[in-house]
Amino acid sequence: MSRRKSFTSDHNMYRTSVHRFIAERIMPFHAQWEEKGLVPRELWLEAGAAGILCPNIPEEYGGGGGCFLYTAVVIEEIATALASGVTGFTTHSDIVANYLLHLGTEEQKKAWLPGMATGEVVGSIAMTEPSAGSDLKAIRTTAIKDGDEYVVNGQKTFITNGYHADRVLLIAKTDPTAGAKGISLFWVDTKLPGFSRGKLLDKLGQRAQDTAELFFSDMRIPADCMLGEPNKGFGYLMNELVQERLMIALRCAAALEAALEWTITYTKERHAFGKALIENQHLRFKLADIKALACATRAFVDQCLEEFMAGELDADGAAMAKLWASEATSAIDSLLQMYGGYGYMREYPIARAFTDVRPNRIYGGSSEIMRELIARAL
Repeated sequence: MSRRKSFTSDHNMYRTSVHRFIAERIMPFHAQWEEKGLVPRELWLEAGAAGILCPNIPEEYGGGGGCFLYTAVVIEEIATALASGVTGFTTHSDIVANYLLHLGTEEQKKAWLPGMATGEVVGSIAMTEPSAGSDLKAIRTTAIKDGDEYVVNGQKTFITNGYHADRVLLIAKTDPTAGAKGISLFWVDTKLPGFSRGKLLDKLGQRAQDTAELFFSDMRIPADCMLGEPNKGFGYLMNELVQERLMIALRCAAALEAALEWTITYTKERHAFGKALIENQHLRFKLADIKALACATRAFVDQCLEEFMAGELDADGAAMAKLWASEATSAIDSLLQMYGGYGYMREYPIARAFTDVRPNRIYGGSSEIMRELIARAL
């Protein structure tokens, strides 16, 4: 990765620390965690002790006290190593914790953010439902007020960290007749009666990242579990999606760069018909095209990162960053082709990249939704 002006020596020192943790505490065991379908719960505590969780949450709430660039470092190092089993670290630290930081009461923040920073509390966010993905206003899960409680009924699916989660940021309809204007957010304790989890989902890729269905059956939660104001949830979600989509763009840019580097190395070492693969003009030109694509992606994503740090990245810009960077990773298919049959073997990282990077074009709003958002601003 070339020198990037947004990152200081402090960020680079942190990057070295994160890189070391992933290399020593995650990658040697990642394959066996893929077989089990999740990482061990103890890994969260190790990550917390290493300062990898909640790096940009203020120190007064137990976080690292850094800026978003520290989050960017964690995202990029996980993506570069293809440590997809801990993608949920950033969901927990930089999506869930952010909602709590921005919308929670002082009491809620002091009660829960320190535990999230240490890994003692694992958080997840429950948006998607079997019949509602990118179209959030179509969710059916309800939270109906009953005295000083809300009664929750519904189902969520594809929930990152769903199996390990101690707390779930739940998106539910408090006014089922009001569409997007009837959505509220709740910080839900998974130990309460009425909550249950389905089995770990059998995914095409990201096999070590725990992903589960969540069920709510007449689950009673205290009214003070609500984050923010009643029926304002949709607006809160739209505000936070700018950062989430930038996070996905950063992940994709790093993943493409890594896949390209693996493939350049492979084509230099692998010989066919008496010469290295990279000496084949067709392959060499294809690599050149993908390098240009990766460099353009990095430049655009880093520009969006600078705008975000200056408070200038809007929803349109975040949608373009996510669309461009996630679609750019489709080039991983062409890189895999250069490995021949070996590219189809999961012992080669390019095979796992083919499956593990693919969901970035779906979650956080699909590419089709991104195009729709961008088109509205034309």
